[in-house]
Amino acid sequence: MGVLEGVRIIEIAGIGPGPFCGMLLADLGADVITVERPEIGSGRPRRAAICNRGKRSVVLDLKAPGAIDAVLALLEGADALIEGMRPGVMERLGLGPEVCLARNPRLVYGRMTGWGQHGPLAHAAGHDSNYTGLAGALWFASPPGQPQQAPTTMLGDIGGGALYLALGIVSGILRARVDGRGQVVDAAIVDGVAHMMNLLLSMYASRGGSFARGQSSDAAHWAGRSYQCADGGWVNIASLEPQFYAELLRRLDLDGDERFVKGQWDPKLWPELTEELKRLFATRTRAQWCERLEGTDVCFAPVLDPSESAEHPHMAARGVYVRVDGVLQAAPAPRFSGTPSAPPGGVPERGAHTCDVLREAGLAQDRIEALCPAASGDVPPRRTPDPTRR
Repeated sequence: MGVLEGVRIIEIAGIGPGPFCGMLLADLGADVITVERPEIGSGRPRRAAICNRGKRSVVLDLKAPGAIDAVLALLEGADALIEGMRPGVMERLGLGPEVCLARNPRLVYGRMTGWGQHGPLAHAAGHDSNYTGLAGALWFASPPGQPQQAPTTMLGDIGGGALYLALGIVSGILRARVDGRGQVVDAAIVDGVAHMMNLLLSMYASRGGSFARGQSSDAAHWAGRSYQCADGGWVNIASLEPQFYAELLRRLDLDGDERFVKGQWDPKLWPELTEELKRLFATRTRAQWCERLEGTDVCFAPVLDPSESAEHPHMAARGVYVRVDGVLQAAPAPRFSGTPSAPPGGVPERGAHTCDVLREAGLAQDRIEALCPAASGDVPPRRTPDPTRR
């Protein structure tokens, strides 16, 4: 079930944004087949591997005789491939774009890297904060004078990486269904993160173009940050527009204080006003502030951990979080009125679908047994391929 039903994706298993992209596409109904390495633990439950939910798992040693031919056979009936190797690795394996597109000219070849397929850093190791730091986004992550730090994986791996790759793959598939031609999607995290900043860059350009920290509506603004409460909890306010700012002052009984009334866009006053707000929010518990401010036009929210978020009335009403096999995880997003996504299923055991998928690809039984020794026992009859899938 889902808006992408009938789309088949082959994912060469990796870490981080590639598997997340595959999960997103599987959430939306695509048949995602992840090709995983043989490892100790095959056949054991792995409930916490959320990014593998909804996929079918095939175990292949890509360096073993016949394994590359098996992957190419899988690609014949696929719409897209996801790979997250360093540049050149897939080519050395014999699965580069030229080889794969020759086998299936309609294939969308999705490449997920941090630095991109070319450039001076293309072959260097890196992680989320390295990419976001170079792209200019980490600069805005913390107040002036404090180390820049953003939530792990969120800004780079997922925002600038997995989501852009997913959009690129779906766009490529749509194009291939028009003209019959596949192509390579180069999804570099540094590209995506920089692109995500265009709204922020437009705001800075309208205010003179200076990126000096503490001089605009970044983490330095006292009315756009988080504050600790009397019980140790935190709340966040983002009362930046004039009408929301006025509502905040009114509800905090600060509308008679000239410093606050005049200090919305005076960076010289922000440190002083910040300290005042720290003292004020420390006088009540998080629950008390929620009772006073939540649901108003102050632009307010408590800062919750995921388990607290799952139990919040708004999030619970929308079913944002679910538990599958006891593991807390977010439900599929976005939502579709006509082709809703199925509830997330469990995570398959490593290699659970190897024989079935290879059989669907048309491999002979002796080749399946050579690639998958566990298949040498009783083998179910070959299934008729689904005619809705190419």
